[in-house]
Amino acid sequence: MKKTKLLAPLGIAGLCTVILTGCGNNSKNNTDNKSVAKLPMSTPVKPVKQGGTVKVALETDTPFSGIFSQELATDDADSQVAAPGLESLFDTDNNYKINDKGPATLRLDQKAKTINITVKKGVKWSDGKQVVAKDIEYAYEILANKDTACPRYGSQFEIIKGMKEYHEGKAKTISGITMPDGENGRKVVIYCTALNPSMYNSGCRYYWDVAEPYHYLKDVPFSKLKSSDKIRKNPLFFGAYQVEKVVRGQSVTWVPNKYYWRGKPKLDKIIISVVAPNSTSQAIKSNKFDVANVINTQWKQVKDTKNVNFISQIPLNYHYLAFKVGKWDKNKSQNVMDPHSKMSNKALRQAIGYGMNIDAVNQRYTYGLTFRVPTLIPKQFGDYFDKNSKGYNYDLKKANQLLDKAGYKKKGKWRVQPNGKKLEINIAAMSGDSTQGPIIQNYIQQWQKLGLNVKLATGRLIEHNSFYDKVQNDDPGIDMFIGGWSMPSEPSPQTYYGDHAAFNMSRFVTKKNNQLLDELNSQKAFNHKYRVQKFHEWQEYMNNEAYVIPIDNSYQITAVNNKLTGFSRRPSQNNNGQPLWYKVAYVK
Repeated sequence: MKKTKLLAPLGIAGLCTVILTGCGNNSKNNTDNKSVAKLPMSTPVKPVKQGGTVKVALETDTPFSGIFSQELATDDADSQVAAPGLESLFDTDNNYKINDKGPATLRLDQKAKTINITVKKGVKWSDGKQVVAKDIEYAYEILANKDTACPRYGSQFEIIKGMKEYHEGKAKTISGITMPDGENGRKVVIYCTALNPSMYNSGCRYYWDVAEPYHYLKDVPFSKLKSSDKIRKNPLFFGAYQVEKVVRGQSVTWVPNKYYWRGKPKLDKIIISVVAPNSTSQAIKSNKFDVANVINTQWKQVKDTKNVNFISQIPLNYHYLAFKVGKWDKNKSQNVMDPHSKMSNKALRQAIGYGMNIDAVNQRYTYGLTFRVPTLIPKQFGDYFDKNSKGYNYDLKKANQLLDKAGYKKKGKWRVQPNGKKLEINIAAMSGDSTQGPIIQNYIQQWQKLGLNVKLATGRLIEHNSFYDKVQNDDPGIDMFIGGWSMPSEPSPQTYYGDHAAFNMSRFVTKKNNQLLDELNSQKAFNHKYRVQKFHEWQEYMNNEAYVIPIDNSYQITAVNNKLTGFSRRPSQNNNGQPLWYKVAYVK
């Protein structure tokens, strides 16, 4: 299962801009777009040899957090550095449907309302211990225990019997999670109040497909897990590789897990190291790394590089603009909306959305490799995506009309609130590569054309980790922010936008939203046509209310040493949303 991850800033994802005066050479941009669309998703298949070291670039302008726990990590960078060892319980086909090829098998019993998981014999932690039923149960305990303050926990997990009581501290165990053959057996049966159609896909948010080494972590209090050396420095995995060395925030060195269940890994060593985004193009051109993601604004500089194979995909990602309209109640694990918040006026939010010149930015500066998205459901999810949605195109005239009609009158240079009070809007945005500053300044100038006094929160761009710390903790100096999601492989949006979702960092809560979220994963939703209809209704509702406005997505291009084979972005060749490193090897 690919987990929800906090995405990098706009610039690192490939967006670049200065204050725009035109759209540039669109025919050239479209040519680049078409050429990248034709790139394969995998390296060529060739005979392999044993051994060798692979160096992998992690493009970030800040140190990675280094939290090697699926429950406690939230950053996409942590997912990338953990990829050689981290596997979820299930593999999938290319449509993200769970199959029987992974570390465990899954069976749903609709009549009994149970989820049945069986770990395969021989799936072992990197210390040689078999992955057992208790390891699966323990992962749920980490997820739901209040002392871990896990941001991934949401009310959707409470379809599992006893989950809510455990989360609230009213029970010491989760009654609905049973182990028919005991804690050291390999079977888990999870009793639910209901099943739903999302459960057949990897990325479902209603059960957890992760195991954690109970025998290794059981002596660490839940409150100290996140900072424990057993999580940060010496983690255990049941994937192809195990951690040899961590240089905190900078690099991780991996060596083969001799107990790996699929067979002997091909490489001697994998070294994942941080590289500054501004240095990425030169690193690729000089073949400093064997695997490096291309920053799309640098594509023109690297596309003719020799001795590499370029592979490409459109990931399940998007950036968005969100408006702060409430706070997170930690005691109740619930979002609480403030109807009197500065950004509570729908017309103001809509006007800000129409004030973003996203298409012009992308066409002019990313060679067509970044593109505006009209909804919060990626197109890759097929008919769940509403192809008729227009989203928020650039329309200053419409934006001005919305503001005028809503009573945001101009008083001098700037507009004031309908009650006549001063209006100053603080936007938070992450630091990134050299393009990130101009990106945000461009949007600020567009909004200022509307008479909106928009300024950078803190007066500058905010370092990635600090940014999400401020946003997640509802810093009062932030009125709106630009963030991003690297999504799981199931489209249900409950995790991001539910009333009990900590990741709903806008903090909006409405009865209609709750109703639609419930309906698209209800028993009726086993009827595909009905579920599609509810997804379309939800997208229309979200665009109309504009608490969260979709911005863009990008092609993800990876430069891979042409002496490597087995590196793929196909879902069936991935696990946990990352390439299956067991298959990566040097060619003979």
